[in-house]
Amino acid sequence: MAGLLLLGSRRYSSWSLRGWLAVRLAGLDVSEEVIPLKGNGQTVEIHQRSPNRLVPYLEHDRAQIWESLAICAYCAEIEPALWPQDRVSRAHAWSVSAQMHAGFRALRQLCPMDMERQLQPLQGLSSENEEALNNDLSLLGFTLEKALTRQGKVTSFLFGEAPGVADCMYAPIALRIAQYGLEPFLPPEVVAWCQRWRDHALMRLWQELSYKEPAAWRLGYT
Repeated sequence: MAGLLLLGSRRYSSWSLRGWLAVRLAGLDVSEEVIPLKGNGQTVEIHQRSPNRLVPYLEHDRAQIWESLAICAYCAEIEPALWPQDRVSRAHAWSVSAQMHAGFRALRQLCPMDMERQLQPLQGLSSENEEALNNDLSLLGFTLEKALTRQGKVTSFLFGEAPGVADCMYAPIALRIAQYGLEPFLPPEVVAWCQRWRDHALMRLWQELSYKEPAAWRLGYT
């Protein structure tokens, strides 16, 4: 039975990107509908159609799933390879994925996703915001480096040689790192992972689709 994946503007919606990647990696048969974001949580159509009034929202085979991490977990039920096979690594991947869902607030707020943004380092941050961002980047580098080297060697993706749930959860970060010129703050293994993820066919497809969105959907904060 075909389902539905409800997304926000691909240009801006980092949470939609996370859910969409998991759905694509799991091979779910769903149609996709994109609702343009109004900004500041004021997109009434999303409020009317999503149980938590947010995107992404997935309907698949009688199941209704909202919240990006829940969608990722559901997709892993369909495609178990999205989590590591061994119990200990799987627990680590769960923790890293939940950490993204709940944390890195300064990085997410100060560096919003915009698929058309070219390299433009942040300027004019307050000392408080700069400290918060630096703390997030330090933690990010530590977290992802451990995930990339857990097997005693550097893997192509977090916890393995193919992208999984953890990679989906951190995918928008891979974009932000390049868009805001943050590579110097991260270990080389993490920078290489960011580039590898950005070059992935699914990430390139998302970018191409974002470019096709109407100009009227732009929020104007680039």
